[in-house]
Amino acid sequence: MTEFEKKVAALRAHHEELLTMKNEPLEWGNGIYEKYKNPVVTAAHVPLEWKYDFDEKDNPYLMQRIMCNATLNAGAMKWQGKYIMVVRVEGSDRKSYFAVAESPNGVDNFRFWDEPITMPDDVVPATNVYDMRLTQHEDGWIYGVFCAERHDDSQPGDLSAATATAGIARTKDLKTWYRLPDLKTKSQQRNVVLHPEFVDGKYAFYTRPQDGFIDTGSGGGIGWALVDDITHAEIKEEKIIYERKYHTITEVKNGEGPHPIKTPKGWLHLAHGVRATADGLRYVLYMYMTALDDPTKVIARPGGYFLVPEGNEYLGDVMNVAFANGWIADEDGKVFIYYASADTRMHVATSTIDRLIDYCMNTPEDGYYTAASVETIKKLIAKNKK
Repeated sequence: MTEFEKKVAALRAHHEELLTMKNEPLEWGNGIYEKYKNPVVTAAHVPLEWKYDFDEKDNPYLMQRIMCNATLNAGAMKWQGKYIMVVRVEGSDRKSYFAVAESPNGVDNFRFWDEPITMPDDVVPATNVYDMRLTQHEDGWIYGVFCAERHDDSQPGDLSAATATAGIARTKDLKTWYRLPDLKTKSQQRNVVLHPEFVDGKYAFYTRPQDGFIDTGSGGGIGWALVDDITHAEIKEEKIIYERKYHTITEVKNGEGPHPIKTPKGWLHLAHGVRATADGLRYVLYMYMTALDDPTKVIARPGGYFLVPEGNEYLGDVMNVAFANGWIADEDGKVFIYYASADTRMHVATSTIDRLIDYCMNTPEDGYYTAASVETIKKLIAKNKK
């Protein structure tokens, strides 16, 4: 065995050790969910064949020819008995692409499929695509709705000016994807989610309308819209179902995460909220519930955040960010919540349908004033004294 072959063997052994590392829940939590010790997918999990040229003649120093920066913001679903994430993989060139990673148990041993997804372009090619929400729709297709980003050519002198639309693609096997025209809306859209069922015979979308690529502007919160034909999807009327509020976790932005989970008590929603701090924007996750017979009617609104970055989760490309656009509800009621920390890596937290319903239904709402918060705490203290 040559020295080059020894280096390759050691590299593969080290990679396999990472892929097969057992994950365990952290000992102390909040009773709502259990976070796990290790991230489930990182840039280091990406297949070595995507990074290295293993031809000694062409790459004698065994350098990474294509570097990977981050793995984040993954859609998720159960598929043929496996736990699937469609991961946003970001290269060192800032371009993101989609790739499927699968696990036998949902908490560790995630492995990417052999190749990234080949995503067809819309009429106008996107510079970047990312943050796919997966929906197994009752029409029989699996849909991926994602952000398609392009340069804003109305501002030719500003190389940071961008526009965002919701790209739509569908598949039957997660391998061959058929691109549909981007969603047509009056505003820019970076976070759009397809509801899994028809509503009044139409396709239903959760939206996050905003005036610019970054600034929400007049966008009032999580929107809702019905579309007649998903192959030429156009939003003509949009209403806000979960509004933004001053001095709350949703002050700057809020948007739907993955599509909601249907339960006997209502639809469980996981969403992100954004507020401004002295150190930049803080992204957290929160939950709410809507009525079974009317997904636009909020029936439970627990106050405050549901999940935030903790410990090393704070550190990464974009500090102080927790973001989720994928979760899986198993047949036995267990829920796997896949979230990214600091726009860098993927984690998992597990709970159950019953616990999440209890959390939503029995957590006090935000009273929007300090005095109301204090009174809520005092009521709990008085109850516990009894």
